[in-house]
Amino acid sequence: MSKTRTPRGQRTVARHGRLTSPGPFAQLFRGVAIALAVLLVSGGAVLAYAAVDLTQSFTADAVDLKGQPAVPPDLGELKGGVNMLLVGTDECEPDFAQYFGDRCSGSDAEGNLNDVNMLVHISDAPRRVTVISFPRDLMAPMPSCTDKDGNESYASDYRQINSAYLYGGLSCVVQTVSELSGLDIPFAAKVSFGGVINITDAIGGVDVCIANGIKDRYTGIDWPAGMRTVKGLDALQFLRTRHGVGDGGDLGRISNQQQYMSRLANKLKSEDVLSNPATLYKLASTALRNVDPSTSLTNPLTLVQIASAVKDVPFSEIVFIQYPTYTDPSNANRVVPDREDAETLWAALAANQPLELSGNLSDGDGVVVDENATPAPTETPAPVDTASPEPTESATASPAPTSDAITLPSGIAGQTAAQSTCSNGNVR
Repeated sequence: MSKTRTPRGQRTVARHGRLTSPGPFAQLFRGVAIALAVLLVSGGAVLAYAAVDLTQSFTADAVDLKGQPAVPPDLGELKGGVNMLLVGTDECEPDFAQYFGDRCSGSDAEGNLNDVNMLVHISDAPRRVTVISFPRDLMAPMPSCTDKDGNESYASDYRQINSAYLYGGLSCVVQTVSELSGLDIPFAAKVSFGGVINITDAIGGVDVCIANGIKDRYTGIDWPAGMRTVKGLDALQFLRTRHGVGDGGDLGRISNQQQYMSRLANKLKSEDVLSNPATLYKLASTALRNVDPSTSLTNPLTLVQIASAVKDVPFSEIVFIQYPTYTDPSNANRVVPDREDAETLWAALAANQPLELSGNLSDGDGVVVDENATPAPTETPAPVDTASPEPTESATASPAPTSDAITLPSGIAGQTAAQSTCSNGNVR
């Protein structure tokens, strides 16, 4: 099917309020986010201990990635940095199916979809982390894939990306994103509904900011504005909601999830967590029990190397990005790739220079600036000032440009972990 690019200057945002499934899959993003955060901030020794201790459970459901060459023993040999795909799937497990309505009991109940797809790029030295979220409603080319029963699907140049898991499991999702990005992706992992809940409980919840109240009958959320600690099922539903934030679409939900990841990373880098080996071990071990990896990710040394590579990356160099899209001319509830802006993004990652965000926080109005945020901590503490600090732009805006930074096109939305945002709820 031919696709007509929406002219620049007429960028629109797809809405998904009329879709039949409430899309609980994005809650998995939460488990994916936690797995990412474990790699971002867990101490190498703690993660190594947990990995060795739990190797059997972690490798039980490991998946081979089709066409992937052997991973070198030293990640430093992977030129151009390390790429890992984190996938959230909507599995109706018996213990949790009652929470998800028609998705797990009605006509939508068959099959598992990859509704959360995050490509994590860890650059060569100096280390930087870029997390690119691909919308579940993205229509894009998909290669031929083979499912667990040996059935081979036909390749298509126009298929919804969240169906890749149906056609060939984790390997097919990796193949699809690899072809779309032009990047080799040697590592991957996926997590389910139940995994999300279990990992959430292990970290004791995350404090999220709600600028406007959220009310969403699909998730059961009816929360007022303000700070709120979410954990377990509540956190899952917070990451799942799309009708409750922004314009009611998946793009707004992505930015709401990015707010969560940013605050999660900040919590996990706090002294309360980093100074407590028991907490770190519990978090790492729970993540390993609830994440199904690619076989390339089952070596404990590899996990330690990834954790070591990113644990000291400053928050300003951890960037969460929405893959750039246009509204699909054939279906207002779907989006298609904005390849021009995407090529600029891939080139910027290849250049390994700081990324400057010039676009919106959200392509979907899912978040707004946190007006009450305090400035993010810097590597060198500032002198103590007993006076109450006045709000500064640095508390909410992107870091000041550097001489070698690459400014991304305004069509690419996102935020850094150093920025504070709040959910733009639908209750004003």
